[in-house]
Amino acid sequence: MSRASQADAAKHREEVVTATSKLLRERGAAGVSVQEVMSAAGLTHGGFYKHFGSKDELVGIAAESAFGEVLDVISRISADFPASAEAGPQLLDEYLSAEHRDDPGAGCANTGLASDSARADADGTLRQSYIAGVRATVDGLVGLLQSDGDDDEAVRRRAIEHLATMVGALTLARATKGDSLSEEILDVVRGALTDRW
Repeated sequence: MSRASQADAAKHREEVVTATSKLLRERGAAGVSVQEVMSAAGLTHGGFYKHFGSKDELVGIAAESAFGEVLDVISRISADFPASAEAGPQLLDEYLSAEHRDDPGAGCANTGLASDSARADADGTLRQSYIAGVRATVDGLVGLLQSDGDDDEAVRRRAIEHLATMVGALTLARATKGDSLSEEILDVVRGALTDRW
């Protein structure tokens, strides 16, 4: 295979992963077919098995990609706001926003893939990717929360508490979108977590 063909194949593979990552967060694994994913990437269904051994393999890779986006946001905020007192409110403003609520396809994998992971086989690629992604998110939040002299275990517990609260709030806000309660949930939780950051 020529270098151009290899580059095209790598590009097509990445396009499929990106499309799948978005569709997974919008619809869940059961709501995404191989044909839809390939079409969303601008490719034909027949080319799928040139890139992936199964839909399950693709779903695991796409979940990893979705978590990569979450970690990129945490890294960007950490770089832009080196002090924990500034990073926290910035993260909360972005995470608990109407824009994030209204765009699940580009949203947090912790929220968007939780239900699918809960239903997935314990040793399946989606579940394994999800667990690894949540662990990495917790570690990223620890980095945002950590200050000199902090007790590592206490910071880790706080990171888990913040992540669980943020995911819960975003889930409820999405489920009540269109009602004033949705905005209220985002505002109340954002304020509460900012005060406890």
